[in-house]
Amino acid sequence: MARYESPAWQMGQRVRLDVTNLMATAVGPDNGVDEAELERIGPRAAQALERLGDLRARGQVEWMDLPYQHETVERIITTADRLASACDTFVVLGIGGSALGTIALRTALLHPFHNQLRPDQRNGRPRLYVLDNIDPDLIAGLLDLIDPQRTIFNVVTKSGSTGETMAQLAVVRERLKTALGARAAEHIIATTDPTQGDLRRLAEREGYQTFDIPPTVGGRFSVLSPVGLLPAAVVGIDVRELLAGAAEADRYCRGRDLEANPALFLAAALFLLYQRGKTITVMMPYSQRLRDIADWFRQLWAESLGKIRRVDGRVEHVGMTPIKALGVTDQHSQVQLYMEGPADKVFLFVAVDRYDRTVEIPSSGTGLSSLDYLGGHTLNELINAERIATTLALAEHHRPSCTFELPEVRPFTVGQLLYTLEVQTALIGDLLEINPFDQPGVEAGKIATYALMGRSGYEEQARVIRAKLGQARRVI
Repeated sequence: MARYESPAWQMGQRVRLDVTNLMATAVGPDNGVDEAELERIGPRAAQALERLGDLRARGQVEWMDLPYQHETVERIITTADRLASACDTFVVLGIGGSALGTIALRTALLHPFHNQLRPDQRNGRPRLYVLDNIDPDLIAGLLDLIDPQRTIFNVVTKSGSTGETMAQLAVVRERLKTALGARAAEHIIATTDPTQGDLRRLAEREGYQTFDIPPTVGGRFSVLSPVGLLPAAVVGIDVRELLAGAAEADRYCRGRDLEANPALFLAAALFLLYQRGKTITVMMPYSQRLRDIADWFRQLWAESLGKIRRVDGRVEHVGMTPIKALGVTDQHSQVQLYMEGPADKVFLFVAVDRYDRTVEIPSSGTGLSSLDYLGGHTLNELINAERIATTLALAEHHRPSCTFELPEVRPFTVGQLLYTLEVQTALIGDLLEINPFDQPGVEAGKIATYALMGRSGYEEQARVIRAKLGQARRVI
């Protein structure tokens, strides 16, 4: 399989995983894993990796091959460069996996106030908005802000029928037709299934430009497909480098040795701790730029692992509850619970060695100890000191944690992190003996929404729902 060349700058850009505080030696035998346990589970974990490889060979997990989609990437970049001069605002319409990955890339890899910068400060690239909800105040508020003549809308839904996304499209389509007439279709790009679904049919009928989501790539695994790559490229993110990072992670996530494969090690360790009652997973980046990766991970983890049925048909409620947090913000909102509350959590910290900017703390000379000791240090030192202090305090309270360490936040390291987390999720799903690639619970809610909104074919479900809603309510 073709691989991206590794330029010299990639040296030293490997994302590392520090598992010291997952071990029993750090947090005690009741709360950590020991070498004997890892040795026993090693063969089972290796079998999970082998089964994932078999699915990949059969083309059933195409998200694993997204790092190598060279032709698609070149088409995306060509389109993105054209759009950058054709619009000053790029809006993604989507929800769940059609939006969260793009938001994570935007937050991680753009200036934190990208949309507020002048065009020349954005290198001529447009503003990026992601409408990941159907709240009427949100949708109407953005429509108040934009100029339809200078806005491109990217509607994203794999099925081509997601109710929320199609509602967004209906609103935007009408607004564009009113403002632009026959040129409205030039301002809509559809990212959807290659051949199926109502969005695909509408795009062909009205002449939208389209990008394909590979058939076996589910929404929560789609960030490295055109779902995430097109908006990223439009705003100037180096998507070739992003995929090069994912390809690097693919290389080291293939090995059967737990000590050399972070996805395999973490899947095995978290599975062992789940069996010991650690049913909650907290992701806590110590980087404002990585905060939305925790949000993306929350969907990946919850929708993949929260299942009622094992693959052998046994009915059993399975899953790990994901919580997103942000260092240092949530040291002042959540950490009290984490230190002294129930011992049912594992913590995934994300650290950054080198921030893009250095902010010095001036010497104050006020004579006040709470202020003067900070002088001569930097905010960079302070945020890392707070992270280290939190991990040490958690370990002293017998709370297990591990830390993903990024040399810096750039497309190559973000691509590694995203891909590693995807592989880890697939592997722990296998160890839990569930299917991590379906989401029947989500489908139930979609069907109920179709019925409530009067979609054809859902009349019986609507009748049942109306009967339930007609029952006496108890409102306090």
